[in-house]
Amino acid sequence: MQLSGPRRGNKVASVRLSELAELVGGELVGDGDLEILRVAAIDEARQGEITFLVNPKYAALLDQTDASAVIVFPGVEVEGLSLIVCQNPYLAFAKILTRLQAERPAPQGVMEGARVAPSATLGKDVTIYPGCVVGENVTIGAGTILYPNVVLYDDVVMGADCIVHAGCVVREGCRLGDRVILQPSAVIGSDGFGFAPDGAKYFKIPQVGIVEIEDDVEVGASTCIDRAALGVTRVKRGVKLDNLVQIAHNVSVGEDTVMAALVGIAGSTEVGTHCTFGGQAGTAGHIKIGDNVTIGGKGGVSNSVGPNQVLSGLPVMPHKEWLKASMSFSKLPEIRKDVNRLKRQIDELEMKLKER
Repeated sequence: MQLSGPRRGNKVASVRLSELAELVGGELVGDGDLEILRVAAIDEARQGEITFLVNPKYAALLDQTDASAVIVFPGVEVEGLSLIVCQNPYLAFAKILTRLQAERPAPQGVMEGARVAPSATLGKDVTIYPGCVVGENVTIGAGTILYPNVVLYDDVVMGADCIVHAGCVVREGCRLGDRVILQPSAVIGSDGFGFAPDGAKYFKIPQVGIVEIEDDVEVGASTCIDRAALGVTRVKRGVKLDNLVQIAHNVSVGEDTVMAALVGIAGSTEVGTHCTFGGQAGTAGHIKIGDNVTIGGKGGVSNSVGPNQVLSGLPVMPHKEWLKASMSFSKLPEIRKDVNRLKRQIDELEMKLKER
């Protein structure tokens, strides 16, 4: 029995293909009056759905797809299918998927079972689900949604059209801009990891700063952004953080930087704009990373690095050098044997020379 994939957003009205082509600035090839309901994967798409081709190695699947239309890059021709041709099919896919999503649910206000302090200020069309707790002097912007069991400590400021998923915590005094998305169980403003040695013990350093998150930031599930010891931990506009990312106290993350799962940025490090961190990459504290830097997965950054670099390894080095070095790793045991053998031969030759 073949099971079809999930279809989310069934309540959305269909959109003509010509409108979608105009939305993404693409060239329409075929029937612009086709009604499109959803976006689907190339091997799962059905009639009334649009799919996309980003990687040429999947081009052969176009002959088998049941989609009504395909988003493709220039030069791709497919018989029997209508096309939207554009330079960046992946971006077009994202924009069309956004357009075809079901509309956000109608505002529900403060639902039964939520607790909102009398001094809190709520904007228009805010929705607060059961189990939420909103502290004193909190400000929530228009259109923001708090899903069940979200906790906002006192003095939090949250902008408009934010989406805060179930189980998130935003601690006292933290500030979030507009259109911020917090995935489930994200924690904003937890105490930074600060302890002063006191003989054989450690004395906790109060963390009295805050976290500021600017507009259009997305924070992944179970990601933690620590409050500053003093001052501000800052995540700038457009940053995207995957699940299980750790941003330590007093870090600054530059605009449009992206970090994959399990990245860790140690305290007081400054990350530039448009940086990319692969999964499990990490940095030392109190360093600076320039703009447009890419750190490969599991890369370890122990010192400051300048802008416009692609780095990998532990410690990081230029990516091409890392690729060359990594090719030798599996050969190290044999190389070691060869070195030991050569050393013994040299020792034997030196002994013979001394005997003469």
